Amino acid sequence: MPDVLDASPYDALLLLSFGGPEGPDDVVPFLENVTRGRGIPTERLKEVGQHYFLFGGVSPINDQNRALLEALRKDFAEHGLDLPVYWGNRNWAPYLTDTLREMVRDGHRRILVLATSAYASYSGCRQYRENLADALATLEAEGLELPRIDKLRHYFNHPGFVEPMIDGVLESLADLPEDARAGAHLAFTTHSIPTAAADTSGPVEDHGDGGAYVRQHLDVAQLIADAVRERTGHDLPWQLVYQSRSGAPHIPWLEPDICDHLEERRAAGAPAVVMAPIGFVSDHMEVLYDLDTEAKAKAEELGLPVRRSATVGADPRFAAAVRDLVLERAGLERGQEVTPCALGALGPSHQLCPVGCCPSRAPRPAAAGADSPYA
Repeated sequence: MPDVLDASPYDALLLLSFGGPEGPDDVVPFLENVTRGRGIPTERLKEVGQHYFLFGGVSPINDQNRALLEALRKDFAEHGLDLPVYWGNRNWAPYLTDTLREMVRDGHRRILVLATSAYASYSGCRQYRENLADALATLEAEGLELPRIDKLRHYFNHPGFVEPMIDGVLESLADLPEDARAGAHLAFTTHSIPTAAADTSGPVEDHGDGGAYVRQHLDVAQLIADAVRERTGHDLPWQLVYQSRSGAPHIPWLEPDICDHLEERRAAGAPAVVMAPIGFVSDHMEVLYDLDTEAKAKAEELGLPVRRSATVGADPRFAAAVRDLVLERAGLERGQEVTPCALGALGPSHQLCPVGCCPSRAPRPAAAGADSPYA
């Protein structure tokens, strides 16, 4: 039997994700949840939902979260970590509030949260914290005893997150025509966000010039490019590019877009491009449509060979990384000396989001941070 690992004072882990529709009838209600408060007409939501309808109205994200949930439970059991794992979503069933209510009724009082977003940004961190605060406010209004909730730190540079992506890029390179491999370009992709949101991502001291969001992605891209050079002997050119823009045209968002980048690479004579979606934990809709459908169609139009490398998904190394992050945070909460595991130039991220970190345009309460009303 494995040695028993100590997660105390925590008694449960919550996998917190975005959620997605699981059938055609779910698409518009799901998009209404995502865009609530913006006054977007139903007809416009049906247009946006065409991406989902192309895949039968089903987002892959829920099945991928189920796979990750099982990978975490398997890893924890095999390593003697007695910590139940629950799953809740922001925008679709199982809803966060319902899952948190279930956890409270099951007797859990110290809960760790793993968000399926590795980087600092409003939409990737603070918005999840606001959702947690909303859920806690609902449970409080219902007269339930509130648990204490802490969020695991950003894991963008944890080896268990980076190493599967390195392998994915190497496999994609090996799949290219042999004469294109040595000169292939690496396009590291992530979700575009408004430049104003990027500039204020992370702690206040990181604000400006893309903020922590851009710096963290650049750090991961450099780690992968360095590993590719060491393992192949080829120092391949690379660039951080963006995808999945959804905002109004007059609002500046991070650029260049992946399709524009493919045009530029083709014009510059690149023999091939590997698209590496480092900003995404799993192959959800933005990856399946924006890269596997739209960007690949653009590359075919250009006559440019492209490959898309795998995301981390439910890789056992990622599950092991989550176990490491749980034990790290638990040890710190018990007052032990802990050395957080991180690669790259930036080092481990903060354990507790400070005041002013990834602020929203309209301030709202957010749990699991220094400014939390639920200490």
